[in-house]
Amino acid sequence: MAEINLAEVSSEHGLSDAQVKQQIQTNHKNTAEQSLTRSVKEIFRDNILTLFNLINVILGALVFYTGSYKNLLFLGIAIFNTAIGIIQEIRSKRQVDKMVLLAEGKINVIRNSKTVPILPEDIVLGDVISLGRGDQIPVDGKVLASRGMETDESPITGESETIVKRPGDRLTSGTFLVGGSGKMLVTKVGADTFVNHISNEAKKGEDTSSILLNTINRIIKVLTYVIIPLGIVLFVAKLYGGTGVNRAILGSVAAMIGMIPEGLVLLTSMTLAVSAMHLARKKTLVRDLPAIETLARVDVICLDKTGTITSGDLKFVDAIPTAEVAADQLKQVIAGITYSTGDNNETARAITNALADPGWQAEEIVPFSSERKWSGVGFEDGHRYVFGAPQFIFKDLSNSLKARVTGYAKEGYRVLAVAQVDELAADKPLVDPQLMGLVLISDVIRPNAANTFQYFRNQDVEIKVISGDDPTTVSTIAQTADIRNAEHAIDMSTVHAEDDFGKIAQENTVFGRVTPDQKKRLISALQAQKHTVAMTGDGVNDLLALRQADCGIAMASGSESTKSIADFVLINSNFDAMIDVLKEGRRVINNIERVASMYLIKTMYSVALSFIFLFMTMGYPFEPIQLTPITSLMVGIPSFFLALEPNFSRITNQFMKQVLIISTPAAICIVGYILVIEIVGSFFGLQYEFTSTLCVLLTGAICWLALVMVSRPLNRLKVGMDVLVLAAFLAIIVFFNNIFSLVSFFDKDIWLYAVPLIATAYPLYMFLQGVISTFLTQREKRRARKKRS
Repeated sequence: MAEINLAEVSSEHGLSDAQVKQQIQTNHKNTAEQSLTRSVKEIFRDNILTLFNLINVILGALVFYTGSYKNLLFLGIAIFNTAIGIIQEIRSKRQVDKMVLLAEGKINVIRNSKTVPILPEDIVLGDVISLGRGDQIPVDGKVLASRGMETDESPITGESETIVKRPGDRLTSGTFLVGGSGKMLVTKVGADTFVNHISNEAKKGEDTSSILLNTINRIIKVLTYVIIPLGIVLFVAKLYGGTGVNRAILGSVAAMIGMIPEGLVLLTSMTLAVSAMHLARKKTLVRDLPAIETLARVDVICLDKTGTITSGDLKFVDAIPTAEVAADQLKQVIAGITYSTGDNNETARAITNALADPGWQAEEIVPFSSERKWSGVGFEDGHRYVFGAPQFIFKDLSNSLKARVTGYAKEGYRVLAVAQVDELAADKPLVDPQLMGLVLISDVIRPNAANTFQYFRNQDVEIKVISGDDPTTVSTIAQTADIRNAEHAIDMSTVHAEDDFGKIAQENTVFGRVTPDQKKRLISALQAQKHTVAMTGDGVNDLLALRQADCGIAMASGSESTKSIADFVLINSNFDAMIDVLKEGRRVINNIERVASMYLIKTMYSVALSFIFLFMTMGYPFEPIQLTPITSLMVGIPSFFLALEPNFSRITNQFMKQVLIISTPAAICIVGYILVIEIVGSFFGLQYEFTSTLCVLLTGAICWLALVMVSRPLNRLKVGMDVLVLAAFLAIIVFFNNIFSLVSFFDKDIWLYAVPLIATAYPLYMFLQGVISTFLTQREKRRARKKRS
């Protein structure tokens, strides 16, 4: 079968079914985009092949050498934790993948002389793609036909200026069509395209950074350098101190197992995955898991009016001509411009729904641009007209025109102007435009808008409205929707590049007539003031701002370009869904912040004991199996439940402080009591099994006390959980003491020592917690004073 000659492909007919089949057979087919979720194989690999699992396997082999097989039980706990993580992530993956299919946009190609919507991965070499404003260019190619095509190539060049495209010009994958429409011939697919060469960097700069995961990973990194050398030194020290090989191995393994917070990273990743699954069920697609956490920290949300305050359904209300123009003539001009440019934005749809196509033949077209804020058409009769924002068509509005525009805007109308001009040029200012009339477009405010904005106000999240429309119109609508300080509005067309955007962003709530570059600068100015900023958008005019924001949110009804770079896609294009996203993020952060302290108690006392017992003659106070009831009942099992409970309180951004207030007093108590037990045991000649049982009882009691602290505020479910794990812990001591190398529960001597020690644990814990909390608070105040000075 002969190869297809691309030069002979017709823009009207495209490829035939036979030619498409030929291209697929010769592997000239595009590839699917990288999945938002990991494959099942990757989930298994990344959960199983971890550093801590490797350490567990090595420790297991050492315990196996001793012949004390019951001490291998810790491997079962590690396997169980890993299995739970894998199962939860696979469940989440399936739910998110379903949402991806709903959010995935189709590409319009010409095949067999018909326009056919297909998935990006079904594009073949030689396809003819039909492009419209807002489309992302999926593959490399060249322009076959252009109706005022303009592209934004800033993902590649770094320059935000639009580039006019004419037939024969090259089009690069990863760029966006910001104006006009046309057709392109596909010249490269799959791995040969530019966007694949740069590994999709054109769509997204850096991955969203997770403060939570970064903090936990720093802890893990430090522990990685501590665990192995400390364990080896402890083993050698015990051997030289006269401890037998088997006892030295079991003690060193117990110390190293205690130092590993093996479930913490797994729990954090799993909780984020479960949150993504919950949001997917609520029709919100999460493209980047850490973005859930980022959005929970957001204190400013910047949004466009359309789709957030209003439903996005616009209605053509009236065309008001000047005295020299007939009403019917004005409507024909409006319709002629709209149908000729082929624009498909909300305003264009409102006009085409209300006015019939006059059938005028266009000779030159300047499509709508977010920078120009007007579109224009030159017809075969020699007349040229422009249609758009009055402030951008006319350099200086007359007082009477300004009063009329402001009056209609205060009534909540979107006001557009129609003017006749002598010359049209996309890259030149309009010369002496003659006003023909005004057009009024109405917005429909979403029913739940006021309640949504009230919720964010109660959560101390500030709302900024950034729109391309007239500031008076936007301010009126924003006030109707009960957005706080919406009366503070500014017309950004009067702002110059050298003006102080930080001051402008701080002093105003509504920003009208904003260009794409100004949107980006406003976001950047807010970030410079230490705000965490989210940006919602649905059009190409939002691209630069979405990239700049800490968190980008796109409407599924918006352009493919905005959806491709956003962190979240609202499938139903309903801004109310943002409440659920905010809550999920807060649940993740607050719950992980709480349960992390439970994992770090074990790590902190294990590290401290390992250092101390390097210099003591007695053996390490635990065997591996004795830690299993504490690790599983006081930490592992409760943490999985607590990590998934509803917890929507505000973020304090004090992760380490909250962790240390719970974990440090508990670790100090445990280390202190164990040293007392070992010293008393040495003085009275108590057996190792007796002292280690005392250590298990005291450690379990203090860890349970910390669990109760973490469970606050208590409810019936959490009280029930705390009581059950305590009962299970006591049941192990009563019925399975031999398995866990503990003395009998009915040995009255053990309680002679244990009861007074346990009775003093609570007041000592609370005293230490108060001291540490006061110390950390005072340190924060000193740092704040130092920073201010």
